[in-house]
Amino acid sequence: MNDTTLNTIKVWSQFIHPILMWILFGLMAYAMYLGMQSKKTRTTDDKELRKELIKKDFRNRHYKLSSILLAMMVVGTLIAMAATYVNSGKLFVNPHLLIGLGMTGLFSIAAALAPFMQKNEAARISHISINMVLLLLFGWQAVTGMNIVQNVINRM
Repeated sequence: MNDTTLNTIKVWSQFIHPILMWILFGLMAYAMYLGMQSKKTRTTDDKELRKELIKKDFRNRHYKLSSILLAMMVVGTLIAMAATYVNSGKLFVNPHLLIGLGMTGLFSIAAALAPFMQKNEAARISHISINMVLLLLFGWQAVTGMNIVQNVINRM
């Protein structure tokens, strides 16, 4: 590869993380919907409604999507850090980075609680609470991330 190609890859690599994170944000909201439907399936007293909800397999869909989201979160965090380092020669320790790393940790904890949720209400409440905090932090990250993207575009 020549220098022009490498520079092009270097510049455009900065946009992989923001695109991936916006997709992740939307999928996380959908995973929340699936989780809420799973709870509805579990707690409804209406037998006909329960039969209909069971057919839609919300619990397994929530679990599978959440597993994919965890992997995407970890990979997306690593991609962002790598792209920043490749393009700048350093990592910028700022609230966006620190909150992103914290979110990756929280996401891992929420996932780790999943096996305990069937018989432990505290695990279920913790899982739900952590994920609600994650959605709020994701919203904040979206705003600060777009500021970073704007700075990257201005430097191009």
